[in-house]
Order: sequence, then structure tokens, then C-alpha cells
Amino acid sequence: MSSQQKIQVRNLVLILMIVAAAAMRLVSFKYQQLSNFTPVGAIAIFGGTYFTDKWKAYLVPLITLFVSDIIINYLYFHKLILWTSYAPFVYGSFLAMVFFGTLIKKVNVVNVILASVGGVLIHWLLTDIHPWLNGPEYSKGIMGYFHSLWNAIPFEKNMLLGDLIYGTILFGAFELAKSKYIFLRTKRDLALA
Repeated sequence: MSSQQKIQVRNLVLILMIVAAAAMRLVSFKYQQLSNFTPVGAIAIFGGTYFTDKWKAYLVPLITLFVSDIIINYLYFHKLILWTSYAPFVYGSFLAMVFFGTLIKKVNVVNVILASVGGVLIHWLLTDIHPWLNGPEYSKGIMGYFHSLWNAIPFEKNMLLGDLIYGTILFGAFELAKSKYIFLRTKRDLALA
């Protein structure tokens, strides 16, 4: 197998893993108590870590999020919704998560946990700007923003748990696959072996 074919197979495996994980978002649709317990943060960090072409690291998780958002919104609202007023905050936070993934040079439990916690913190701080500024339930001062953050704690707790569990599955499965199938390793991986 040529090196170009190895790269294509590796990218295909990564994409299939991301799409399979994204399908788990439908579980939170059916079970509302699992709201925000999804794989999207783990997908963003995973993509940032493993795609050697950084444009793919950003594009694949964001396209997956976008498509799954369309499906989830259709299931909730029974109409096609492509973009919302809060989407820039959500997608901005996932861009940050991909970035955290790109910072992981050695995959280990500590680095994945740190990236997950950092991603959830960014998500929490960014996504609560919209309800604070645009919703009637919060005052527009800094205390209103803190109130918005406080009310989001259960959702962010679920997101952190989702990132950790799905991250363990994604990272663990790919690291196991890399140990068994040499064509999934990058030149950098081979140099470190």
C-alpha cells in the first residue's frame, strides 16, 4: 500500500468513527435527561488530534456537527433549520475544541482529560453569552451572565461526562487500531515507536 493510500484509508477510518459517534446524538433526543450528553466535544478533540491535515481536523467535525444539528432540529421542530442566532457561539466553541485537540502531541489519559475540560469550559463561557444577551430571563449586567452560567451547569456537566466517555471510546479504539494496523500510523507515530 502506497503512503497516499495509507493516508486515505486512515482518513476514511477517522471519518467513519466520527460519523458513527455523531449518530449517538440521537440518544439525547429520545432521552431529555441526557441533554448535552453527546459525543460532539469528543469528536472535535478527536478530529483535532488525529487528522494530519489541519483543515480536515476542523472541517470534518464541524460538518458532522452541522449535519447532525439539522437532523436534531428537524426532529425537535419538524422543520428544516440550517442556522440559528446562537450557532456562532456553539460553532466557535467547537472550533476551540478542535484547537485543543491539535495541541495533543502525545495521546494519554491526562492530555485527553485536559482537552475535554478546557473544551467544556470554553463551550460553557461562549454558549451562555447568547441567552444572557438575547433572552428575557437574564439581566444584561454581569450578574445576569453569571446567572446564565449557573443555570447551564447541569448541561455542561452532561457535556463533560459525554466528552470523557465518548473520548475514551474514540481515542481508545483508534489507539488500539493503530497498535494492530500499522497503516493507521503516521510517519511521526512510526518515528516514535
